[in-house]
Amino acid sequence: MSTYDDTSAAGAEVVYDAAADAPLNNELAPAQAVVADGAKDINVAATKGDGLGCHAGAAEMRQAAEKAGKSETLKRYAEDYPVGPHDKPQGMCPAFGSLRVGLRMKRTATVLCGSACCVYGLTFTSHFYGARRTVGYVPFDSETLVTGTIYEDIRNAVKSLADPERYDAIVVTNLCVPTASGVPIQALPKEIDGVRIVPIDVPGFGVPTHAEAKDILAGAMLNYARTEVENGPVAAPKTGRSDLPTVTLVGEMFPADPVSIGALLAPLDLAVGPVVPTREWRELYAALDCAAVAGIHPHYTASFREFDQAGRAVVGSAPVGMEGTADWLDNIGAACGIAEAKVAAAKDRFLPAIKDALAGAPIKGRVTLSGYEGSELLVARLLIESGADVRYVGTACPRTPYSEADRQWLEAHGVHVQYRASLEQDCAAMDEFQPDLAVGTTPVVQKAKEKAIPGLYFTNLISARPLMGVAGAGSLAQVVNAAMASKARFDTMKDFFAGVGTGFASGVWEEVPEDRPGFRAKFAKRNRSGIAKPTAEEGR
Repeated sequence: MSTYDDTSAAGAEVVYDAAADAPLNNELAPAQAVVADGAKDINVAATKGDGLGCHAGAAEMRQAAEKAGKSETLKRYAEDYPVGPHDKPQGMCPAFGSLRVGLRMKRTATVLCGSACCVYGLTFTSHFYGARRTVGYVPFDSETLVTGTIYEDIRNAVKSLADPERYDAIVVTNLCVPTASGVPIQALPKEIDGVRIVPIDVPGFGVPTHAEAKDILAGAMLNYARTEVENGPVAAPKTGRSDLPTVTLVGEMFPADPVSIGALLAPLDLAVGPVVPTREWRELYAALDCAAVAGIHPHYTASFREFDQAGRAVVGSAPVGMEGTADWLDNIGAACGIAEAKVAAAKDRFLPAIKDALAGAPIKGRVTLSGYEGSELLVARLLIESGADVRYVGTACPRTPYSEADRQWLEAHGVHVQYRASLEQDCAAMDEFQPDLAVGTTPVVQKAKEKAIPGLYFTNLISARPLMGVAGAGSLAQVVNAAMASKARFDTMKDFFAGVGTGFASGVWEEVPEDRPGFRAKFAKRNRSGIAKPTAEEGR
C-alpha cells in the first residue's frame, strides 16, 4: 500500500513504502502457499479455478454478491438509482465518481480494494484529472478471498493509516470483485484513534453511473456526520457559522455558481451554505445546519435522504434563465418561510438583469444535448431561454422528483427528455433532428463530427461554465455560437477526405478490401456459442 504524503512539495515524486522490495517466488505451488498466523487453511481447490473475476458478467457478479451477504446494499442501490429501460448507460467505471469526491477532500485518505487493473485505471484517470493525492491499494488474490484474510488485510491497512494528526477520515471502497465476494468492509471499526472510517461498496454491476457513485460517498459521509451531530457538539467550520440562515447546495458545479446563488439569496436575508460533496469533513456539519437544501443536481438520492432525516426541505431545479430563476426563488422562499413581498423584491432586482443578459447573447440554431453529469436539463433550459431550438435532451442519470419541474418545462417547450439515455438514443436523436450543434459525450461528438455536424463535449466545454443567475445567462452563447459557425470548416474537411473509406474500408488502399458480412456473422455466432477455435477451412 502506498504511503500518503499530502504535504509533499509541488512536482515531488510520490514515495512508496518498501512493499516493492519484497522478494517474489512465483513458483510456489498453491498447496505450498504460506498461511498467515491465525488464518484458516486455504481451500487449495478453490484457488485452482478461474474464479469470479470482472469478466464473469454483471448478472453473475450481482448474484454472487447477493449470496455473499450484499443483498441489502444492492437492494438499496436499485431503489436509489433505478435503471431502465435498458440495463444501464454506457460510461466510465462508476467508482471514478466516489474516488474523485474523496480525493478532493482535505485530510481524507482513500483506500481501494479491487482488481489491480481496475485500481490502475481509476488512479490513472484521477491523477489525469488533477488529483495530487496518493491512493491506498489493498491487493487480493484467490487465496485471500477464499480464506477471508482480505478483510484482515484491509483492517490492518486502515489501522496503519489512522493518524489523527494527518486525517479526519479514511474512505475504504470495495470495487466489483470484493463486493461480489462479500468482503465485509462495513464491519470495520467506525473510528480508529479518532479517525473516522467510511466504508462503501461501489460495484459496476450495482451502480449505474459515476455521478451516482459521488452520491454514495457523499450520502455515507452525511450519514456519519449526522450521527455525530445527534450525539453531541461538533467542530464549527473554519470560516465560522453564518449569521444568516443558509441554503446548502447539492451537486458539483462551476465555482462561480455558488457565488451567483449567494447574490440571489442575499435580498432574502439568506446565505449560501456549503456545496455537497464537500471539500472537508467539518463542512458536512455546516451543510446539515441549514434552512433548506437546493438540489441543483437531482440524482443525489442518498444525500437528500440524510437531509430529510435531519428535517431539512429539499428544493429541486436551479436558478437558470429568467423563468428558472423566478420559480427557484419562489420555492426557496417558501421552503425558508420568507415573506412573499421580499421574494418579489428579489425577483424585481434580478430578473430584468437576466433578461437583458439573455437578449445580449442570443443563440440561434438547433441543438441536441446529452451528458452524464446530472445538469443536462438545466443547460437545456438555459439554451432555450437564450433562443436555441432544442429538440432532445438525454441524461445518463435517472428520473427523480427533483428534476420534475425541469422535465415539465422542457416538454412544454417541445423537447424530448430521455432519462438513462444510451449512446444509441443520443445518436438516433442527432440523426432525426439534424442539429446545427450536437452537445454530448465523447462518442456522440465523434459521431457528429463524422457527419460534419459541429459538436461540443458537454463535461469540459458546457458544464464547466457558470450557469446560474445573471452570470450564467450569457455564458453559453460564445462557445455555442462559435461552434455552430464552424459548420463550413466541417463541410470542407468532409469534402477533402471523401473517398478514403469508412468502416472496414477506412484508409487509403490500392485495392479496397472486400466486405464479407457473412464471415463476420459466422465468427460472431461462434464467439457467442463459446466455440474456441475455427476449423482450418473456416480460418482461411
